[in-house]
Amino acid sequence: MYIVVTGAAGFVGANLAKALSERGDYDILAVDDLKQGDKFVNLVDCDIADYFDHEDFLRELERGAFEGAIGAVLHQGACSDTTETDGRYMMQNNYRYTRGLFDYCMNEEIQFIYASSAAVYGAGTVFREEPAHESPLNVYGYSKFLFDQYLRRNWGERTAQVVGLRYFNVYGAREQHKGRMASVAYHFFNQYRAGGKVRLFEGTAGYGNGDQRRDFVSVEDAVKVNLYFLDNPGRSGIFNVGTGAAQSFNDVAVATVNACRLHAGQNALTLTDMQRQGVIEYIPFPADLKGKYQSYTQADIGALRAAGYNAPMLTVEEGVADYVGTLCKQAER
Repeated sequence: MYIVVTGAAGFVGANLAKALSERGDYDILAVDDLKQGDKFVNLVDCDIADYFDHEDFLRELERGAFEGAIGAVLHQGACSDTTETDGRYMMQNNYRYTRGLFDYCMNEEIQFIYASSAAVYGAGTVFREEPAHESPLNVYGYSKFLFDQYLRRNWGERTAQVVGLRYFNVYGAREQHKGRMASVAYHFFNQYRAGGKVRLFEGTAGYGNGDQRRDFVSVEDAVKVNLYFLDNPGRSGIFNVGTGAAQSFNDVAVATVNACRLHAGQNALTLTDMQRQGVIEYIPFPADLKGKYQSYTQADIGALRAAGYNAPMLTVEEGVADYVGTLCKQAER
């Protein structure tokens, strides 16, 4: 029986494929779009049974090629570029494709776990899985929001588990291909390694320099949540995936720099030390992000906990330090 992972060569998808490989219980069918061919490196150490291009896979489903052969679909594939302005592409790739997979899974009684996004909340201050708090700021967020709405309208038609996971700011291994959409921890690491300093936005929306706050969640925790629901097919719903505690970009910068310093055998510095020494530099807030930027996010994870997921989440100090330490070792090879 196949476990399908879409977006399998991408960030969360590749980490899921790796975790499933390590469990060894499944035949993993990887689905992705490898126009960006260098993403293949994310799958090299995964035990993959087969690979399909994302467009070919949907056609194969529709013609019945996998009838009775799929146990679950972990749908992570999407365009996640929040600055993408091609709405037709975004809606086809994110919304329409997800609908096609969902409809197939319900027709075949297959578990369906998909990636939603905290982008559905927009500039709100309450991050709870309720329509009253959802107002996306960009077409990426809208594409995720629209499918969540579709699911709610068709909730009574479910024949199998359906789980939507609203990821907050995920960071961690296998994100090197994401370019400007990679996590701030990844960018801070590269900036510090290249020039001995990191760059953060100046204050905006009432926040001080670098004090905009997000719920930064390790990809390790995102994967664990996916596997929890895979193993508990009786539990359905839309759930936030975050730590439940907002931390500042300054916190991420301090954790990143100190992880690099630790690897180099140097003492840790405080935020004040870094500001005074010019290790942290604040740059003007980009004009093209004004009105489209979430200055604050903090997941309400009450629904996730009520669904039985009780594992602790890594803090920035824990998760970023571990991740950047790994990046340091990789850079030495």
